[in-house]
Amino acid sequence: MPTPAAPISPLVPPTLDTLWFTRCPVPTATGIAADRGWLAAEFAADGLAVRSLQDAGPDVPRDRHFTHALTGLFREGGNVPALWARAAGERTRLIGLTWIEERQAILVRAEDRDRIAEPGDLAGLRIAVPRRDIAIDFWRAMALAGFRGALAAAGTGLGFGDVTPVEVVAAPSAGQWIAELEALRAGRVDAVYVKGALAVEAAAAHGAVIGIDLDAFADPAVRINNGTPRPVTVHQDLLDRHPELVVRFLRVLVEAADWAASHPGELARILAAETGAGPEGVAGAYRGAGSSDLHLDLSEHRLGLLARQEHFLRGQGFLAAPVDVAAWAAPEPLAAAQASAARRSAASV
Repeated sequence: MPTPAAPISPLVPPTLDTLWFTRCPVPTATGIAADRGWLAAEFAADGLAVRSLQDAGPDVPRDRHFTHALTGLFREGGNVPALWARAAGERTRLIGLTWIEERQAILVRAEDRDRIAEPGDLAGLRIAVPRRDIAIDFWRAMALAGFRGALAAAGTGLGFGDVTPVEVVAAPSAGQWIAELEALRAGRVDAVYVKGALAVEAAAAHGAVIGIDLDAFADPAVRINNGTPRPVTVHQDLLDRHPELVVRFLRVLVEAADWAASHPGELARILAAETGAGPEGVAGAYRGAGSSDLHLDLSEHRLGLLARQEHFLRGQGFLAAPVDVAAWAAPEPLAAAQASAARRSAASV
């Protein structure tokens, strides 16, 4: 386990009394554990409060979800902000990765379904590239990565030079995919990248249909994006000072993922609450094999997929500096958490 090599950061409170967690509105082991009350129960005897950043008051800035400038914070969310924070110098560590298959697709107008049905059909088309005035525009990064994957799936060397990017400005708080789908309906673009449960509902509301289903391709590299793989990160200072708390937090996530795998009905209810989507959106987005697998992993294969995403983001100008994904990863806490969960499971039989 790492040991402090420098004076304690002023961000670390003299007495730790709260653990924070934050997650994106997507399927996460953190969201499952929070819904079940397991995180609060795990640390209650220690006198530690466990609080969601999403439910915090004005004393805790919401931008900590992206910057991770809060040392007691566990974050399970998109890799674009996580890599951005690390590249900007925040001392975070990567302690887990998930890969959740949540519908990723290129949407088109219904009348274009027949002519835009394969990746090669994107050549010469206008693609929607959103822009939001936020610290790290992960929406833009997602769209670019989605179209990168679709173009690569053609297998003919297609790239961004073969399409016409059309910038679609959206307000920072605009609904997911709404500005892009409105541009599609108005005829200003020919194709829109989307993913997740709310995208299923938004597509139906705007009369858009799937032209290219990225989930249909066997190669997972086609779907490398903000949520695939999805990292769990923690601040180095918390790992240095309280490694046992990090292991225990991760053990709860490991157990939450195990529980989710055997309770699909309850999982659907929790996903609806986490994503803000209705039953049809949840069913449409999380329908494939592996879509309910919330287990954490730091395998060489999964780290390699994240490294490919880092390379792409850096090439597109989203990262201020390179991130060595292998060096960023701290595998020891997850290994200890998995061993602890296995012992507890064996003892309960």
